[in-house]
Amino acid sequence: MTERARGADGRFVAQSSATRKKKSVRLTPRQRKEAGEGKIDKHWRTYFLQTLAETSNVRKSAAAAKVAASRAYKTRREDADFAAQWRAALREGYDHLEMEALGYLRAANPRQKFDVASAIRLLTMHRETVAAERARDKGGDRPSALEAIDAMIEQMRERRAANAAVIVETATETGDGRV
Repeated sequence: MTERARGADGRFVAQSSATRKKKSVRLTPRQRKEAGEGKIDKHWRTYFLQTLAETSNVRKSAAAAKVAASRAYKTRREDADFAAQWRAALREGYDHLEMEALGYLRAANPRQKFDVASAIRLLTMHRETVAAERARDKGGDRPSALEAIDAMIEQMRERRAANAAVIVETATETGDGRV
């Protein structure tokens, strides 16, 4: 993946994700104090993403990673790789929620609390976002979709020309002159 970044001279240059350094997201001391953020573990992103996949809850994930939710949001805005991992974790979380809801509906356990109505409401609210993420994972981004459509149209044109040639050839062989 290629992105643009400012070079040493201030001009934009292309930069691949492999050569890009991970951004260090900095919060002001006041922001850290307000969020109750203490010393940060260097693996906080991993803890955050794991919990996000389990709970689909940003605040719980930030608490599990011992960082401020504002740090997570800011990192998502500034780091494209982290944003992609965030979306993947949410998609995984929604997949888990779907499976839990189906499992509960198929074999309800009276001792297990499960709010089916809330689960269905949540899944319905985020259905389009999850579908877009699944399409993105399958390579269904807009440019490749347009290329596929263009290729299909070109194939249709070629088939049409071939069919027209066969019709003309058949008409001349039968001698009826109809085209």
